[in-house]
Amino acid sequence: MNWIEAALLGLVQGLTEFLPISSSAHLRIVGSFLPNAADPGAAFTAITQLGTETAVIVYFWRDIVRIIGAWFRSLGGKVPRNDPDARMGWLVILGSLPIIVLGLLFQDQIESVLRSMWIVATMLIVFGMILAVADAVGRQERDLTQLSYKHGILYGLAQAMALIPGVSRSGGTITAGLLMGYTREAAARYSFLLAIPAVFGSGLYQLYKTVSKEGLAGPFGLPETALATVIAFVVGYVIIGWFLKFVSTRSYRLFVWYRILIGLALYVLLGFNVISA
Repeated sequence: MNWIEAALLGLVQGLTEFLPISSSAHLRIVGSFLPNAADPGAAFTAITQLGTETAVIVYFWRDIVRIIGAWFRSLGGKVPRNDPDARMGWLVILGSLPIIVLGLLFQDQIESVLRSMWIVATMLIVFGMILAVADAVGRQERDLTQLSYKHGILYGLAQAMALIPGVSRSGGTITAGLLMGYTREAAARYSFLLAIPAVFGSGLYQLYKTVSKEGLAGPFGLPETALATVIAFVVGYVIIGWFLKFVSTRSYRLFVWYRILIGLALYVLLGFNVISA
């Protein structure tokens, strides 16, 4: 049964990682309804995210290679520091710092108290409403060539909020991007690129702990987690293309209502003790 449950959670991870609805919240919620009725755990979540971020690398491979190449050449003066691709390399590094620092400082809380279902439900609703405001008032005039270092830091701080399940990594960064005047597609694209260092850092760290020291906490072993990670990669790759096409022509209203309804449903289920916090 653990294999089937792990496969289902891998599917959920792939479906929700790139949508502004919080993959970590959905893994937490779905885990509560499985036969084991257990939290898959922060380590399982971080490791399966390696699958979805690998999908990002494959999907944006040419962009990533170009950005890395320009960044390295800028260090040797072969490319101007203000070259768009070189700047993007610096902006991804700069925007990754907040989540790295805050993730290390609050690691214990992230892996324990912040995974409460009450917090998940609240964050789904609150940040759904913030996304609605951002989508309504954002000017949507800027593209990624206009991304400044100040905005890179603000994007990074928004991404760090996703350390709390229910906020959503893509939802936080996309919301920040809309409030700063970026188009929906530009905000989503930078959100995907910005997540690569943080997610790989967190996932590889958790994988290292699992293999060398502590073992994988929670109901799943490493083989089941590997299966979930592979499924997350395949499904996530499909979702990236669909999502970028979707937001280029439509608003985020669908995701806003989804977040609010799921959050309210969680309040009801928790209030009647159908699921445990």
